[in-house]
Amino acid sequence: MKKKIIRVAAASISLDLLLKGQLNYLNGFFDVLAVASPGEEHERIRRREGVPTVELEIERSISLWKDLKSLWRLFLLFRRERPWGVHSLTPKAGLLSMAAAAFARVPVRVHTFTGLIFPYRKGAFKCLLKQMDRLICLFATHVIPEGEGVKKLLMEEKVTGKPLEILAHGNINGIDTDYFRCSGCRGEVRARLELPEDAVLYVFVGRITEDKGIRELLAAFAALRAEGTGAPVFLALVGWTEDYAGKELEVPGVFRPGFQEDIRPWLEAADVFVLPSYREGFPNSLLQAGAMELPVIATDICGCNEIVKDGVNGLLVPARDEEALRCAMASLRDDPERRRKMGAEAARQVEGRFTCRIVWEALLNFYGRVSA
Repeated sequence: MKKKIIRVAAASISLDLLLKGQLNYLNGFFDVLAVASPGEEHERIRRREGVPTVELEIERSISLWKDLKSLWRLFLLFRRERPWGVHSLTPKAGLLSMAAAAFARVPVRVHTFTGLIFPYRKGAFKCLLKQMDRLICLFATHVIPEGEGVKKLLMEEKVTGKPLEILAHGNINGIDTDYFRCSGCRGEVRARLELPEDAVLYVFVGRITEDKGIRELLAAFAALRAEGTGAPVFLALVGWTEDYAGKELEVPGVFRPGFQEDIRPWLEAADVFVLPSYREGFPNSLLQAGAMELPVIATDICGCNEIVKDGVNGLLVPARDEEALRCAMASLRDDPERRRKMGAEAARQVEGRFTCRIVWEALLNFYGRVSA
């Protein structure tokens, strides 16, 4: 009889996007149950992953009354299902599910930190977030940092004294390189965008928000475009907008397709991937871009600098440095052969270190050692 494991996230889109394929793989060895807030993704998860799901409201922001109700419902769920293990990701889901699982006496309680928020906040709110992370670690029996940068912060900030183990080379799910590969649609997509033949298209994929460095990216791109030298440049911002008004994004040469369920056409049409984020855990988008042979410009922060080797598969620039970002973008604009070599190296790195199979097998091995 297979042991039961429950995977928990606050938002159903987190389970859908971050654990694509992983739940189906684990279901071959465990009875897997997925839990997240209500959303249209539940049906897709059930169909694609072949696992049952439970729609249980978990508020992402702090809301004492709602959080207490979620805690109670998680406790009742765990008491009814009696799983061998509960494994959470995302901060609020981690706090509530690790506490509920401890109260319900679930023997194995695992939380994966995909990034830390409190080091980038100030005052009382920073202290509150830090205490929440400490509580997650207190209730968890095992803590997995997604990468070396997250592990270093957990240790430096004395969030927990428990052993911290990074699985494989990092990342929560790895990359499906059969899915993220060039399909030959580059010319078609660029023609639809009416790009000149020699145009250089930069692409950003993610939440269009301050923390992702969108302000610096737009400023650097506008300055690059104003130079009027070299190849014509364009920028695609692919993702949902969080804290920007429409007029702030109205820069000539910028495409805003919004959230795209399939980002591959945009990656294939692009020449350079840009992620000028202020903070990351271990960004999937860099691995997805690398798998599709795109050179990367990213900020020299934890997570990004574990994937991007400066001058090898991309370029690293300081966070919040608009001029450094502009210079890096100009450098790759003017050197197509360098772009090609960096993109080829990025694809080799993803294939050798970050495929789904590598991450999934490391996780399965971890579960096996935990249960030994």
